[in-house]
Amino acid sequence: MAEARARDTDKPATATGEVEVNEYVSGFRLMAVHAHPDDESSKGAATTARYAAEGNEVKVVTLTGGERGDILNPAMDVPGVRDRIHEVRIEEMAEAARILGVRHQWLGFVDSGLPEGDPKPPLPEGCFALVPLEESTEALVRVIREFRPHVMTTYDENGGYPHPDHIRCHEVSMAAYEAAADPEQFPDAGEPWKVQKVYYSHGFIRKRLLQFQEEYDRRGEEFPMAEWLKKWKTEQGDLMARVTTQITCGDYFPQRDDALRAHATQIDPNGSFFAVPLEIQQKIWPTEEFELAKTRVTTSIPESDLFAGIHEDGQQ
Repeated sequence: MAEARARDTDKPATATGEVEVNEYVSGFRLMAVHAHPDDESSKGAATTARYAAEGNEVKVVTLTGGERGDILNPAMDVPGVRDRIHEVRIEEMAEAARILGVRHQWLGFVDSGLPEGDPKPPLPEGCFALVPLEESTEALVRVIREFRPHVMTTYDENGGYPHPDHIRCHEVSMAAYEAAADPEQFPDAGEPWKVQKVYYSHGFIRKRLLQFQEEYDRRGEEFPMAEWLKKWKTEQGDLMARVTTQITCGDYFPQRDDALRAHATQIDPNGSFFAVPLEIQQKIWPTEEFELAKTRVTTSIPESDLFAGIHEDGQQ
């Protein structure tokens, strides 16, 4: 059953498998919905770390276990890791959440994998992308109604990139945003709750890399991501045109990077995520970018705060 899937890793489950509910601290509540473990550390991580450090309740909800993800760090592609990859990724996720200072909850669906080839093979039976939308929506609605976030973040209609789980994450998040507020939908999943705002996180900003390149040119140094930038498909446009909200969070970039490294099977510490030194990132582009997708409150664009326009009672 969908209600038995959710597990909150910072709260012990009761004998019935239900999750205890914390008394909430003062401040706002932010829920970041992600497809796989490590997504929370590569997309909007410094923002979540900042809001948590400022006394807000922040919860990451991970929809799948990442069971079918490749081992991308050669140092971790060793016996004893691949054969217990599910358990390893649970351990990695717990450490990343600790570093970011956020609560974490698994929704319990199974990674769909990234089909490759021409034609692409069918998705595996029982995987997240093939679960009926109503079932996965109800599972997320249950978490929303329990946690009562003022704001949710998720992916855009393209999933950030076209992984079937990322696209499904968008579909489930947007359906749950509407359903959680409707007492007629999933009446057994808790008391209705209106999430006030939904944002899409946008991490792959071409303008950001161009400004890093300009800084390297000014210093007379070779830009370490020059080849990567050359391969950028400019016909797709620059997502910066969609950005409505920039969160200053450069002070939390070290936490973001440490959380990424905690996903040791997924993240190569010598990879492109860490190619540009932190001091350059913090000087040239100390923000993370979001697009306001849905709002039930009045706000002014551009924004510098995900909670702009919201009072602590969830109203304008």
